[in-house]
This record gives sequence, structure tokens and C-alpha cells, in this order.
Amino acid sequence: MRSAPQTSTSEVAAASYRVARSRAYYSSDLATFLDEENTRILGTLSRAASDDGPIEPAQLLSWEQQIRCLTSALRSHPASTGGVFFEYAVPRLGRRIDVVLVLGGVVFVIEFKVGAKQYTAAALDQVWDYALDLKNFHETSHDKVLCPVLVATDAPARPIRTATSVRDDGVLVPICCNSAQLDAVLDHVLQSRPQSLVVARDWDAGRYAPTPSIIEAALALYSGHGVAEISRFGAEERNLRETSSAVDALIEQCRESRQKAICFVTGVPGAGKTLVGLNVAATHAQQGDTHSVFLSGNGPLVAVLREALTRDQVRRTRARGEKLTKSAALTTVKSFIQNVHHFRDEYLRDQRPPVDHVAVFDEAQRAWNLTQTAAFMQRKRGQAGFDMSEPEYLISCMDRHPDWAVIVCLVGGGQEINTGEAGIRGWLEALSRRFPHWKVHLPAELRDSEYQVADFLRQAPPTFSVVNDERLHLAVSMRSFRAQHVSTLVKQVLDLERQEAVRTLVRVLPSYPIVLTRDVNLGKEWVRSQARGNERYGLMVSSQAERLRPHAIHVRAPMDPVHWFLDGKEDVRSSYYLEDVATEFHVQGLELDWGCVVWDGDFRFAGSAWTHHAFVGSKWQNINSPERRTFQKNAYRVLLTRARQGVAIVVPTGTASDATRDPKFYDSTFEYLRQIGIPVLR
Repeated sequence: MRSAPQTSTSEVAAASYRVARSRAYYSSDLATFLDEENTRILGTLSRAASDDGPIEPAQLLSWEQQIRCLTSALRSHPASTGGVFFEYAVPRLGRRIDVVLVLGGVVFVIEFKVGAKQYTAAALDQVWDYALDLKNFHETSHDKVLCPVLVATDAPARPIRTATSVRDDGVLVPICCNSAQLDAVLDHVLQSRPQSLVVARDWDAGRYAPTPSIIEAALALYSGHGVAEISRFGAEERNLRETSSAVDALIEQCRESRQKAICFVTGVPGAGKTLVGLNVAATHAQQGDTHSVFLSGNGPLVAVLREALTRDQVRRTRARGEKLTKSAALTTVKSFIQNVHHFRDEYLRDQRPPVDHVAVFDEAQRAWNLTQTAAFMQRKRGQAGFDMSEPEYLISCMDRHPDWAVIVCLVGGGQEINTGEAGIRGWLEALSRRFPHWKVHLPAELRDSEYQVADFLRQAPPTFSVVNDERLHLAVSMRSFRAQHVSTLVKQVLDLERQEAVRTLVRVLPSYPIVLTRDVNLGKEWVRSQARGNERYGLMVSSQAERLRPHAIHVRAPMDPVHWFLDGKEDVRSSYYLEDVATEFHVQGLELDWGCVVWDGDFRFAGSAWTHHAFVGSKWQNINSPERRTFQKNAYRVLLTRARQGVAIVVPTGTASDATRDPKFYDSTFEYLRQIGIPVLR
């Protein structure tokens, strides 16, 4: 045991430094760390961790061994600018890094497996994920060398090598070592990667600005993090906190004044609309008489989010030493996220007001029109003559409240992919016709052509009360730090705006790889090679892509989006296997890190226009319905904007021996994409 040091000015300064930093349970410059008594470090860790639940004895023993291992490894290293951070928070992943060590010119990201006798693939992916998260989302890590290190304390020694992955962005391939090797690892990396000294205090002062996937966002918000902790904000982006605050203020205003209001949150694909909705629902879920619910008609999205939240709730509860069954966790989660059709059916049976005063409708533009709703009600619910569209009926349910209610509609333009979807006009018409006492809050952007409501708003009767609020529009895609311009590029490609697409691609490619190939296997191999850690990749096709069977792609084969999006590399049902394919219906609203999109002959470039086709029986037939053509174009819009970090587009060659896969169905599409400037894999 080290002796307690004398109190000094430097120690007081170090203590103040630790108090000022909240992302780590314990942080210190290296000189102070090496002199400080173990019990004091453990005490600091325990006090900080106690806010998250009771501390298990095994955790204290693990921390003590980590401290001893790190102290031993650091004795021979100068500590002038270095620093050590225990239990460093990564809100996007909902976890904490065991140790971040700033030493020399390198940031070491260290995961300890105390008592482990082997190096597991899962642990390697875990520490790699941590390093990638810092590199991508922590501003003072962007230009640093980050070295992930897996310390399995009792495992056999391994040769120490440093290497970079296929993308040499300063994140090294993880190094495995046991506790006795850690000092040698530090020496080897510092000698092989000489860099300018990193000042720990300056490094730690950097902002953490993540762009979480929708699954990561739901996990973080449901576990108590705020939207500010898991979102990135830049000068060119609308502040998600501002939009969330605008909705929160409206809810509070309606609650106090006993009024009813509906607001529309618009934005480009990936701008954060669903994130805003989840934040509002989580914030108001159990606040007094508020009660809120997140509703979506997107079955795969609901299933995936529910399963992810349930698994995480069970994991976190059991990590605290408490018991929780999966069924009990699921019951709670179901009250937070519901399928909008189940909500509708519940209040067909129960004529009382809903429990919730706040209802958040995701993808509200996809609610059914009167024809579709009436047909469904007669066919599936035995209710003949049903005379309300889905928006009208859903508003009527919330209107049952005698005092106040708020509906939040999250809407995206150009996202309709199903027959019978009412669009935003369906909501506005219902409000004008039957609910004039509801106030309507919307951004000016809702009048844009893609939402198709400008004419209605100009001709709306005086009783239709509209409040314009610019804070309700999210103007820039935040799908990822790399994909900010991808939605613009995809729109230009699909709208045949060639020159604009060429210019946008120049802005996209440096940080967001897009590649083109005729070989499905080459496309698969490319996404595999790009992914690091647990970065998720998968195979996507249009729901009309019926002639990809020769490539082992069967669009009609059943796939489970829960397994596809959530299960690991060891599960053949997961997206990692690149066997089960997802269509636009499976992936809308969800995301991958890397995507492989295989383009069939259903949507073809024909020199000056797109042609639209459906495979019926044994041949392709033209699609003539303008509505179905729009859905098909939007399907490719969805597929091409799902990947957060990069995408491979595969346009097969076809074969002259098969009339259903004639090369001319594919060649012109490939040439169009190639001429825009998308690089071709060789």
C-alpha cells in the first residue's frame, strides 16, 4: 500500500481538476495518481459510482487490481502532461470505459477483464467500439492516435504489434496483453507511434458530440440521459435541444391552460425527428398527470426498439445485483413504445380517454386515409361503415380528455412507401373538419412541395388556428458525422439532377465512402472490410427485387428485424451474416453503420427517366400508377440513406440467357451511377 502524500498545492489543484470533470468517476494527472493512496482512489470511485446503484465487492476488487496494474506499468514513464480517467462515460453506448490513459502523444483506451484467462472476440470489439466512439465524437480525439488495449489479466502473453485498419484514421487495431505486459505495450506503442505530447487536461476539455443511432438514442433516453448528452450540435445544424424545448413548452402551456394542441416536427431524413419524439416521450412518461406514449405504425421499428430496451433494462438491473425477468421489463417498455394500430384497437374497445395526455406519432405521414381505414375496419374488425381516416380517429381518441391533450406528429417528406397513406394533409383536413378547437403549431417548411399541404393551408377557414414556429423544423441530416450530405445526394440522384449530384458527391466522398460494383460478393466483402468493432453492416434490397435469387437473395424469404438489427456476429439471423435481406419496410426509421444495397431491375434508368416495374408471374410488368411509382422511388430513397458511415451499391450484370435478367435492365443504371462519379470497385 502506498503511503498517503502530504497535502500540497499540486494535490489541491489535482483534486479540483477531478471535481470539475464529471465524465469519469475518477480523473487525475499521472503524478498525483502515482502518489495517491489506493484506498482514496477507491473511495472516489465508489462515491461517484454509488449514484448508479450499490457497489458490489467484486467491482471494488476489480478496481483495486486495475489500479495496481496501471501503477506498475506507469512507474517508468514521465508524467508531466499525462492523465488517467477511470470509468469514463460514453453516453452514446450507455457504458463506461474502464480506463482512458493519456500518455505521451497517445490516448490509450483500456478495457480490463480481471481474472480472464483468454482474449474473447466480444471483448476486443468492445474496446474497439470505445476507441472509435472517442475518435468520431470527442472533438479533442479527432486528430489523436487512439490505441485500444484489452487487458485479460491472467491470459497467456501475446506478441505486441501495432497496426491500423483498412481506414488509417489514427485508431489502432486492438492490442491484447495480460497484466504483466501492459508496461511493454505502452513502451512499444509510444516508440512506434511518436506524436506530439497530448495534454490530458486539454484533451478532457473537448466536447463530446455524438450522433447516436435510433436504437442507441432510445437506450440512452430510456435510461435517464437527456437529449443534450447524446446529440451533436454544430453551427449549421438546428439545435435538437431547442426543438425539444419548444415541444416541452407547448405541453406545459396546454397543461396549465387546459387546452388542446397538435404540433408537427418536420425535417430531412436523419435530421433527428424520432430522437426529438423519444426525448419528449421519455421526459413526460411519468411526470405527474402528463403521461406520454411514443406511437409508431412502423412494426419493425417498434419491435426492435422494444426488444433493445427490454434487453438493456434486464442487463442494467442484473448488473446492480437485482432480479428482473424479461417479461416484467417488457411490460414496462410496452407502455412507453406502442404500435399505433394497437393503440387504435385499444380505444375502439375502451371509450374512455387514454391514460396518456401526450401522444407522439412517429412517421405521422404514413397514417391511413379514409378508404384504407374503412376497408381495414370492415375486413379485420367487423366494423362496417367506419367513417374516419386514421388521423381523424387518433385525434378523436385524444380529444376524449375533458381538460387538455397534446399530439406531436413527426413527419418526413418523401417517405410514403405504402398504398393508402394519408400524408400530412389527412391530419390537417381532420383538424379543420372536426376539431377546430385544437391549435395547430407547425414550421413554415411544412408548406414545401414534398409535404403537399401548401394549397390546403392557403385555403383553410378562419377557424383553423395555426401558429408558426420555426423551431419545429430540423434542417440538416444528423444521421452521422459522415452522412450530413448523403440525403441531398440521394435526392439529386433519384430526381435525375446530374450536375448537382456530381457536385454534392465531391463533398460526400472524402468522409462518407460510396462505392459501386457489379459483383454482389465484392460488395459484401467491402462492407465487411470497412466495419470495425461492433459496427453493424447488412444487405438491403427493394421489396420489388424479385430477380436476385441467382445471387442467393430471396426477397420473400422471412426475416426477423429484431434478430437482424440486434443480434451479434455469432447469430446467422443477424445482419452481419449478409444472408437475410432487409427491404425498405424493415429498415425505414432504423439504421446500419455500413450498407450493401443490391439494385434490381424493378427501378431502371432509361436514358432520361426512371422506369418502374413489378415482377408478376414469370415476367416484369410496367407500373403505371403515379402513386405506386412514387412509393417505388421512395423505397430506393430509404435504402440508400440507411447507412451511417458508408454504402456499397451493387448493380448486377444480368445475363442474356435469362429474359428476366436481361443486361439492359441493369447496364444503364450502372452507367448513370458511374458517370455521376461514384467510384467503381475493381
